[in-house]
Amino acid sequence: MGVMDGHVALVTGAAGGIGEAAAARLKAAGAVVVLADIDAERLPATAARLGADHVLLDVTSRAAWERAVAETVARHGRLSVLVNNAGISEPGDIETVTDDSWSRHLAVNLTGVMLGMQVAAPVLRAAGIPAAIVNVASMLSLRPGAPFAAYCAAKAGMVALSQSAALHFARTGAQVRVNTVHPGAVLTPMLERYTTMNPDISREEALAAFAANHPMGRVGEASEVAEAILWLASPLSSFTTGAMLPVDGAGHIRD
Repeated sequence: MGVMDGHVALVTGAAGGIGEAAAARLKAAGAVVVLADIDAERLPATAARLGADHVLLDVTSRAAWERAVAETVARHGRLSVLVNNAGISEPGDIETVTDDSWSRHLAVNLTGVMLGMQVAAPVLRAAGIPAAIVNVASMLSLRPGAPFAAYCAAKAGMVALSQSAALHFARTGAQVRVNTVHPGAVLTPMLERYTTMNPDISREEALAAFAANHPMGRVGEASEVAEAILWLASPLSSFTTGAMLPVDGAGHIRD
């Protein structure tokens, strides 16, 4: 028996990184898992590796969300867990962030989460078991960084949106909890991209710089964030909603 037996989970941004790790952990705990991603090349291979179902999904499109949720319910009978993990990160401070970058961050990291929760809400309510939404925010939504203006703004907006949704479901009597996870720097393809942006420093030096932002002295692993996602998605956190769970080696409270 697994803690997620009977649950059907839809995980976005699941072709790799934290999304893949979360999907694998939820499946290991007993859930039926559907991987969703816009990456049509990597997604089927990841799903095959995990032995899981998958659907293509552009999180910025309401129609795409409607198809993904409908296909999940048609194939598996219900949807009881939604993990909004899909996201982008591009550098740009308040003086250098471009209009296009700003719009992309809001579309993927904020509007995509709103659309997912809104489209999934009726089927989560009707799941027949207590349901959960876990939205993947960031350490930078709690402690912003100057080089990532659009990312910080979109992720902070996600937190406020998530708490609004948590209050809504609680006050309307729906058995749907909404919480956010806040990873620090985690070894994923997104972080690896940042380690190669400056040709004057090595990958090891770049990782050391990221690690220095975490009092525990290292960057995280995707599996560590996946454990937090599992807890918030599972009945183990049945009296927890509207919460913010940092998984950042104390980065958000560093000196």
